[in-house]
Amino acid sequence: MKEQLFEKLDNAFEDMVVTRRHLHMHPELSFKEHKTAQYIHDFYAELGIEVRAGVGGNGVVARVKGGRPGKTVALRADFDALPIQDEKDVAYKSTVPGVMHACGHDGHTATLLQVAKAIHELHENLAGEYVFIHQHAEELAPGGAQAMIEDGCLDGVDVIFGTHLWSMTPSGAIGYAAGPIMAAADRFDITIQGAGGHGASPHQTKDAIVIGSQLVMNLQQLVARRVDPIESAVLSVGAFVSDNGFNIIADSAKLSGTVRSFSPHIRDLMEQEMQRVIDGTAIAHDCTIELNYKRGYPAVVNHATETEHLKRVAEQIPGVKAVIESPPQMGGEDFAYYLEKVPGTFFFTGAQPEQPFPHHHPKFDFDENAMLVAAKTLAAAAIDYH
Repeated sequence: MKEQLFEKLDNAFEDMVVTRRHLHMHPELSFKEHKTAQYIHDFYAELGIEVRAGVGGNGVVARVKGGRPGKTVALRADFDALPIQDEKDVAYKSTVPGVMHACGHDGHTATLLQVAKAIHELHENLAGEYVFIHQHAEELAPGGAQAMIEDGCLDGVDVIFGTHLWSMTPSGAIGYAAGPIMAAADRFDITIQGAGGHGASPHQTKDAIVIGSQLVMNLQQLVARRVDPIESAVLSVGAFVSDNGFNIIADSAKLSGTVRSFSPHIRDLMEQEMQRVIDGTAIAHDCTIELNYKRGYPAVVNHATETEHLKRVAEQIPGVKAVIESPPQMGGEDFAYYLEKVPGTFFFTGAQPEQPFPHHHPKFDFDENAMLVAAKTLAAAAIDYH
């Protein structure tokens, strides 16, 4: 049966590329993916596959029942784009100013659509049921996964699999890991209220820029001196804003950044220690500093049994050149929410082009041949789970 499935996917590869490039040319931002959702819905409707739109917002869920009893397996792909100007010189460059698929979600969608079509065509000879989850708004917290789960996308599901095309990993490689594979992704915003004044009279002020500069340095010590070296954490200040005239001492300043972690207790520790450092800095400078700490996606924690299943399957996939244990990535993914509800695993599919750029880069692209590897791996993981 797998040979027939692989043959269908091989024959569908050109359609996969056409779909990916269409989506790449017409990207839509998180929570605004109305045309993309309609495109996905229409694909299933034209095939006569059971499909539901508007799941948790812009999500789309399709279901295919096999001819024999068995497990219900879900496969997930995301389809939102990013607020980035596409700087590639290619025929399928984004046609939407300031918006592009800079993370591979167009490829994820094109891949899953053809997997669903192939499984639908063979469904009489397959066991169980297959749920195809097309998720909106992965890139922007609170994301689409939680809302889709609340709207029933996992109803009856026994297991879930998902993949991410990875532009910095050689094509043909499958990266897997039991346990944490992607980090919890939190955001913080800090507001410093000092006392501004004339640049010639600093003794009469509470300089928000000086306070903010010291705070940045103090925060950098948290990972180095408060987190167990065996554990992992990242704290990055990404924005420091205080716009004043050249001869004015700043009255206020704002800092924004992100914290990444894998362990729940490290996540708690970082938030607590940030507050302690901020409180101490405020006392030292006799000013007011407020922390707004927003928890984003939790860590993606793969289940051991399902990860081992994925590994065994991947080792037999035509076109897979290496199956490697992946080191955890500090990027965030709301696939984490699915894994909190049902067993499953999330893996990386190597998709490195000739001139690779990292994800979220204006020149991001990937090797489209990786979509076929991802499709065969997802499809085989699904039909072999029974």
